[in-house]
Amino acid sequence: MADDRHQLPNVSSESVIEQFTKKMHSLELDARERETEQRARTLGVPYFNISGLAIPPETLLLIPRARAEELHVIAFLHVGSDIRVGALAPNDPSILELAHQLAERHQARVERYAVSDASLAHATKLYDAVPDVHPVATTLSIAGADLQRLESELQNIAALPEQLARVSISDLVTLILAGAIRAASSDIHIEAEEEGVALRYRIDGVLQRVAVIPKDRWKQLVSRVKLLARLKLNVADVPQDGRITIALPDDTVEVRVSTLPTTWGESIVMRLLMSSKAGLVFADLGVRGRAFDALQHEIARPNGMIVTTGPTGSGKTTTMYAILQQLNTSETKIVTLEDPVEYKLKGINQSQIDPAREYTFARGLRSILRQDPDIVMVGEIRDLETAEVAIHAALTGHLMLSTIHTNSAAGAIPRFLAMGVKAFLLVNALNAIIGQRLVRKIHDACRAPHELSPEERDRVEQVILAMPERERAEAQGKELHFSRGAGCDVCTGSGYKGRVGLYEILTMTPEIEQAIRSENVSEREMEALANRAGMITMVQDGILKALDGITSLDEVFRVAE
Repeated sequence: MADDRHQLPNVSSESVIEQFTKKMHSLELDARERETEQRARTLGVPYFNISGLAIPPETLLLIPRARAEELHVIAFLHVGSDIRVGALAPNDPSILELAHQLAERHQARVERYAVSDASLAHATKLYDAVPDVHPVATTLSIAGADLQRLESELQNIAALPEQLARVSISDLVTLILAGAIRAASSDIHIEAEEEGVALRYRIDGVLQRVAVIPKDRWKQLVSRVKLLARLKLNVADVPQDGRITIALPDDTVEVRVSTLPTTWGESIVMRLLMSSKAGLVFADLGVRGRAFDALQHEIARPNGMIVTTGPTGSGKTTTMYAILQQLNTSETKIVTLEDPVEYKLKGINQSQIDPAREYTFARGLRSILRQDPDIVMVGEIRDLETAEVAIHAALTGHLMLSTIHTNSAAGAIPRFLAMGVKAFLLVNALNAIIGQRLVRKIHDACRAPHELSPEERDRVEQVILAMPERERAEAQGKELHFSRGAGCDVCTGSGYKGRVGLYEILTMTPEIEQAIRSENVSEREMEALANRAGMITMVQDGILKALDGITSLDEVFRVAE
């Protein structure tokens, strides 16, 4: 009788290999999850394993599939006011921007988790089971066709009050926006007063009262704006912020809405951001002559820092965008950090700071530098920490663009030193400082000659005498003929249409570098050194533009002195 005590089970070699393969695959997945968990601790974010998790379709669709696959991210939980997303790189600026958009769109708190590539791949397959459906509009919206229709019906802004009085409430907001677009306004102010509701447009940087809306339409108007901007209708005692997006056939209008409680009712301000306005090219900024050549040279350098200065509304962001547009090529990686992102720029990675989630300029800039960029634009340098990170980036092979709030190019250097920036680092990092203001351009259709008074003539001659030799000779070779705008219906009686920049470009010289190293230099001393090196000041640039008939003397002296 055969001894069968040591007989093995009848198991095929193929099934053994299959079980072994499955076991090894399971061990490999476990190792990857442990590795991801460790990486999450390093990144300072929570970890989650989403393998096998049943994610409802409505949660998945918080992020469209194409974007989820592009950014390697998934929304896996949406309960009440909480949204949780998993990503391979949860601290990447693009993920931070996506989280900010989700939070703003759904009025929710968004938490980012680190997930493994395997679990993300599993979750992404769940999109296959989601049926193709057309989204149902849950809020009101403005149709681009209605906006264009009302804009075409509006002959000029002078006719706006009459049309506002006879349109429906739904058309009232659309007509207000259409009028702002027709007038090339940057901001709309709707303010309740004792007798009525004032409607004002900021045109070429100056607020102009264009109509009074009857008081009895105020509550309906506020409700309509709040519905469009997804604000809370029953909240009137605290400020609120929202947005309206209008898609036109050849453009997109982004409307940022802000409400503020006041004595007579809520004040509404709507900022219009049109994507077409981001297309300004560098050559059209208005920088001229030697300053243009100097700035062209500086932005072509592979590293260093270019800083733009000026008060709010002086066009600093526009100048930065124009420079970025010139530098934007397929061989160059450009990343921006902004507050907020005003215009979407094709081919450029843009990220928006969010202080509520501790995504500040300084912290965001550190993350950006891990993205291997060639060029970085930081919306504003406000503190020593941001300044030091920006300067470090400029010294380590990056071209850094940013802005700082000072009155002139020369004032930026004392401001950096006052922050605590080390002088020897600043000297080696700075390429150029741009000081700028915006002046209104004379409306050609109502242009008229401007006769100089004796006081104006003396003032102009003093400015010309202080110019560098080449520009002084140019100005003295012309007759002192100036123009003004008489005013007409098209320009709403202002005499101006459009704006152009006045610029001063401060570049480094041995004398300026020596002064910076002394760590005790005033704005006045720095300006004197820059002037001796050939810098045209903003007021001098303005006089040259006024001599060319671009703007008026009144505008130059109003803005630049």
